[in-house]
Amino acid sequence: MADRFFQNVMPDFVPENPNMIEEEVGGNRGRVQIHSQGTQDSLLRFLSLPYTSLSQQLQRAALDLKETIVVETWGLSRQRVDDFSLYAGTLGTACLLFKSFQMTHNKNDLSLCLEIVKACDSASTQSRDVTFLCGRAGVCAIGSVAAKHAGDDKLFDYYLSQFKEIKVSKDHPDELLYGRAGYLWTCLFLNNHFGKETIPATSTGAIVKEIIRNGRKLGKRGGCPLMFEWYGERYWGAAHGLAGIMHVLLEFELSSDELEDVKGTLKYMIRNRFPSGNYPASEEDKKQDALVHWCHGAPGIALTLVKAAEVFGDKEFLQAAMDAAEVVWSRGLLKRVGICHGISGNAYVFLALYRLTGIIEYLYRAKAFACFLLDRAHMLLATGEMHGGDNPFSIFEGVGGMAHLFLDMVQPKNARFPAYEF
Repeated sequence: MADRFFQNVMPDFVPENPNMIEEEVGGNRGRVQIHSQGTQDSLLRFLSLPYTSLSQQLQRAALDLKETIVVETWGLSRQRVDDFSLYAGTLGTACLLFKSFQMTHNKNDLSLCLEIVKACDSASTQSRDVTFLCGRAGVCAIGSVAAKHAGDDKLFDYYLSQFKEIKVSKDHPDELLYGRAGYLWTCLFLNNHFGKETIPATSTGAIVKEIIRNGRKLGKRGGCPLMFEWYGERYWGAAHGLAGIMHVLLEFELSSDELEDVKGTLKYMIRNRFPSGNYPASEEDKKQDALVHWCHGAPGIALTLVKAAEVFGDKEFLQAAMDAAEVVWSRGLLKRVGICHGISGNAYVFLALYRLTGIIEYLYRAKAFACFLLDRAHMLLATGEMHGGDNPFSIFEGVGGMAHLFLDMVQPKNARFPAYEF
């Protein structure tokens, strides 16, 4: 099992050293001099930096990485889109450019974002996938938000009208990555940006009811109020299972009995977690305590438990989220870099708990994971000790996720796991 992650030998807490100043290297003031990158000393130096200094370094690293990602996914492909999705494809580059624009107000990033979205729009016209992460819904959502920021009302109307033409069929599953929950998340995204009735409750309510109806049907066979299947397996995690579906349902106005079913489902998961505090990948896999990913295991479930603690004000959910965060701290330095099943995604567990509790140690832990990546990710990827993902420049599998995390670390109170948290 240890071959999945690097041993975390970072101190539980390192106070910032206000007397530590950045050194001038080659006439370029502002870059910290690291004599032996990838050592314990170099990592401790990053951890000791005042947060303002560290955040500047993280932002520089993110913007440099963004340029590389644009070249690799857009320039070298001669602006051809093979995979349009946000999860592993070209739309992820557009999403990163928009994130950069929000941070720096660089209009070139916004223009290029819209250019890439236009190509993804053409590539996705025949897609039956309806979700933010893997479907045409994500293209229309990113396109509408970018168009609004560019002041192009005609383009905004086009993307919004295109989204409204997307239909969820009986054949779609209920999960987040490819199913109804992922479609509903896009509706929430649009309402969050443009007003709560942009996609009215009359459009989303029937889908919410269908998800709950399906969950109750399967839940009757076991001790869990709601249960869902994806390709015959009853998953628990964020991408395909209970955590992702519950997370989306908690964003909607539910009846009291529906809320009780969501609450009961999450408490069922807590009761049946592993002694370590980690969670099974599925009902069928309750003996293998191995995965500590957003998609399967403690990280994605912890984010949902944080949301549940906010909604219900129930200390059991907060404590379970904190217990899951301990698993992420001890086993979450994965030998992968991305958001879905890598260090970048796992850092968001600590950011979510810091946002909810204000406990500075959680910010430190997020900073520690980011510093680990800043200090040695490129070296570990080059030597093959860390896996770059099947799509190495994407957000959810590759270094795009690391760039996204670095940008979020600049304003940690505003950080949200992309395409999952609001």
